[in-house]
Amino acid sequence: MYIDFFFLKKNPIFAFKLTLYSPIIMAKQFFLISVMFFLITGCGRPEKQLTGYVNPFLGTATLWDAADLGYTRKIKERTWGAEVFPGTSLPNAMVQLSPVTQFRSGAGYQYEDTVIYGFSHTNKGHWNLLHIPLLPVTGTVVPGDYCSKFSHENESAHPGYYQVFLERYGVNAELTSTLRCGYHKYTFDERDDKKLVADMTRSNNRVNGWEIQKAGENVFTGFQDAAGTMYFYAVSNYEIEDIVQVKDSVHEVSAVHFRNSKSKKPLELKIGFSFVSIANAKLNLEREIAGKDFPQIRREAGETWERLLSRITVAGGTEREKGLFYSCLYRSFLWPALRSDVNFDYTDAAGNVANGGFHYYTDPSFWDDYRNKLVLLAMLSPGVTVDVIKSITDRGEKRGGYMPTFFHGDHASVFVAGTYLRGLKGFDPERAYRLLLKNATVPGRGGRPYLKEYMERGWIAEKDTANVPTWDEYKAAVTKTVEYAYDDYALALIARELGDEENYKMLMKRTGNYKNLFDPSTGFWRGRIDDGNWIEDFDPYYPYYAYMYREANAWQSLFFAPHDPEGMLALYPSHEAVEKKLDSLFSEPWRGYEAHNMTGFIGNYCHGNQPDHSVPYTYYFIGKQEKAQVILDSIMNHYYDMGADRLAYAGMDDAGEMSSWYVFNATGLYTYSPADPEYILTVPLFDKVKFHVDENTCFTVTKNGKGRKITGITYGGEKIGGWFISHDKLKEGRELVISVE
Repeated sequence: MYIDFFFLKKNPIFAFKLTLYSPIIMAKQFFLISVMFFLITGCGRPEKQLTGYVNPFLGTATLWDAADLGYTRKIKERTWGAEVFPGTSLPNAMVQLSPVTQFRSGAGYQYEDTVIYGFSHTNKGHWNLLHIPLLPVTGTVVPGDYCSKFSHENESAHPGYYQVFLERYGVNAELTSTLRCGYHKYTFDERDDKKLVADMTRSNNRVNGWEIQKAGENVFTGFQDAAGTMYFYAVSNYEIEDIVQVKDSVHEVSAVHFRNSKSKKPLELKIGFSFVSIANAKLNLEREIAGKDFPQIRREAGETWERLLSRITVAGGTEREKGLFYSCLYRSFLWPALRSDVNFDYTDAAGNVANGGFHYYTDPSFWDDYRNKLVLLAMLSPGVTVDVIKSITDRGEKRGGYMPTFFHGDHASVFVAGTYLRGLKGFDPERAYRLLLKNATVPGRGGRPYLKEYMERGWIAEKDTANVPTWDEYKAAVTKTVEYAYDDYALALIARELGDEENYKMLMKRTGNYKNLFDPSTGFWRGRIDDGNWIEDFDPYYPYYAYMYREANAWQSLFFAPHDPEGMLALYPSHEAVEKKLDSLFSEPWRGYEAHNMTGFIGNYCHGNQPDHSVPYTYYFIGKQEKAQVILDSIMNHYYDMGADRLAYAGMDDAGEMSSWYVFNATGLYTYSPADPEYILTVPLFDKVKFHVDENTCFTVTKNGKGRKITGITYGGEKIGGWFISHDKLKEGRELVISVE
């Protein structure tokens, strides 16, 4: 087995922490659901239910200790965690039904918290949503003080199910869900009157309006307008007496009272949701959940997750590694979220009710998950992927003619190119291409920021200033320039496929623009001011939120040209110089800078944020694959179950990007250039991995040997030259053997 011991000695954080995986809160009341699970034809079945490996609490904890953070905390605010939620959802569903321990805080749930304010019905795991929080209560409702304490000792979660005991009210709360409906089951003490608090004035977004009212003996309805208007139609198994507004000097809530509720019978709420209307919420309820009891919905939710998780089966590895793998695979399929109803109605970008005959989804988190998660989505959920592209195309056509982007960059181009070139043709590529081309060629609101100067000179200028605070907003000019160059490449691939030779040539000329901000005197990509001179106040160790770099420092912004690795390396005088730079990246210590979203360091490499997630593979292109593997192994072994409770990621999951990074690398594949239909090969974590391409075909990745240095690669018995394998090859359904020593 090859390990660079000198490298490890310089970087003790590389050493693997071989702690046992222990989902400590899968609680006393937790048990595995016994289900008849879907068998992928011809590819075998795992012996254990894969949902049993999933820990939905993984990623809910926050890092506090300096050893984990990489610096000593000085500011009062907590560092960002993975920002994920432990509640119930189906893959890419409309409803995410989960506890709220804090509003305005990530996914609303922080493992270190001790109280619950309610159970909300939407969640991105990314700092917004939390529509319509509800909480079962007893006694007098106090609007400013109604939350309940809880203990992790009496809390459990499973894909499609969440349970917690609310100590203040003596209520055992159980939750399950369908695509568009939530099912609440609350077991009270039989001596207590059952009540429900609806905190309609709060979510993680600004609430612009709301309504809740009794609409029948057992029915209440309403809406909440907060990052989209979500309507609901709720049916109770107890008759509703009234719904009253309760105010004090602090807050206002709605209290739902039930008739004759002192009973052993639990309070059960079946709630349909819609982003179109109350009528559609009722329709969703009738189609998905009416006539079914709680155990049936819970069982069906578990079966749905089992079918998805069983698209990848693994053999070998430890129980901890399997737990991390399937927890990450689960976490990769919660966003984008469904926004259309069972009849395909949705509210479009213009605010009108539309119906295109497809499932309408939210935008992906493009800056984060274009790197890997959207490729994983295309591999395992091609139908969802096609409908996501239809959705963003529809949104773009109705919102200025520009394809939607997210936060930074223009990476819908990478998503569309990678999807189309992998053979998913169920969308109209011409319509998507027109929008993407406008993004890349027509300056305007909705397109690429600073596009005019990028087109005119091939790079974006930054302000010449000094002593920039980490959190100040600037142009992130370096990051935009190098990312636009890659987006141009992705768009050029689509242009070539569609026969647009003129724009293909134009875009390909722009793909080298990343070189325009490379400073050979320092070996870094560096900002320029308007006259072309380098920014003088340059410290490669200092992290910025948006000055020169987006959420990174110069070290973390190295080696990003996934479309042109050879051209990128040629900027340096030799491969030895590249190796020295890479070694320094992973060994130069973090200088103690404290930034909320930068944690989990190997030298100056930061796994807790996305910008440098492809950098370790740079070693491949200088003949040092084994060095890359040391980094990849260290990341997988240390950065996904961190902290005192082993429940923290190194940083934000960002709608599944961190999780998907783990999934791909554990299977021996990675999306080095996600626009290209190919994968760079790494050493699998497991002895054998089976990817179920469809119901009749699977390909296998087999590790031959015990080491981590790749000595040979074959596919179907034929030798593979180089480090990449194409998607089309994998679809042939053969065995990929990665030999190691």
